[in-house]
Amino acid sequence: MGKRFATIDVGSNSVLIYIAERDEQGNWKQIDDRAEITRLGEGLQTTGMLKKEAMERTTEALCKFVELAKSYGAEQIVAVGTMALRTAKNADEFIKMVEERCGLRIEVISGEEEARLSYLAVKSGLKFPAERIVIIDVGGGSTEFIFGRGDEIERKFSLNIGAIRFTETYLKSDPVKDEELEAMLEALQSEIGELPMDFVPEALIGIGGTITNLAAIKHKLEVYDPNVVDGTELTVDTVYQLMDMLRKMPIGERKKVPGLQPKRADVIVAGAGIVYTVMKLLGIHKLTVSVRGIRHGLMYDRFGK
Repeated sequence: MGKRFATIDVGSNSVLIYIAERDEQGNWKQIDDRAEITRLGEGLQTTGMLKKEAMERTTEALCKFVELAKSYGAEQIVAVGTMALRTAKNADEFIKMVEERCGLRIEVISGEEEARLSYLAVKSGLKFPAERIVIIDVGGGSTEFIFGRGDEIERKFSLNIGAIRFTETYLKSDPVKDEELEAMLEALQSEIGELPMDFVPEALIGIGGTITNLAAIKHKLEVYDPNVVDGTELTVDTVYQLMDMLRKMPIGERKKVPGLQPKRADVIVAGAGIVYTVMKLLGIHKLTVSVRGIRHGLMYDRFGK
């Protein structure tokens, strides 16, 4: 048996773990890959603080992940935190809680490092040749943009635009009203502003839970299958249609939609709105879905050399 390692991504909306084995030739085999929605960033935009309940939920999930990794014989576990832990005033309290209870130290990474790890993950998993690509990752607390050419990142940045904040700020009715959706889309266009147009990409790649859920909804998956989701193409019209369909449903009804994680039902409309707005601003008609993310890039970066 080769050496096993685990990487964990602590996001604003969910925590994700990837466990893999590397043999003596440097080949990788996935052992496990799973996610749990814990909403660590819930209410963060309003208070600037992580809620006690959110910290408890996330700590509990992380302790389970640590036990899972140990049960598989992982030699090392690396965990990184993103937007919620970059911005919360009490992030240190949460990091200390996790370390004391789970024996896991979370490294808080910058938006630029988040982008670099995402690019590593996607490039290593691309199933088609593309020289110039743009990668977007719509999270609960932020959206990452990576403009790359070949193996090099030409430009990368993180915007404080996430599905949780835009849900809490604009989508207050259940179901979402016409004027609320319109106000959210106008605000998104204004906040995202003008994206670089001097870079004409051959492909737009979408990663993260928002985008993989939209793909799963398109396929009407009763049981999530990454092999079906990976490589799915979403057109700008499809994204709008899915957003419009979902926003007309009460949250209780949304939770029953095949392909949608029930815990993501209240934020999926805002998430879809971000994806739609980015595609419109970039002038790109279709997006290719990748199931890879920060945890995969982290595995390659820390243990793949």
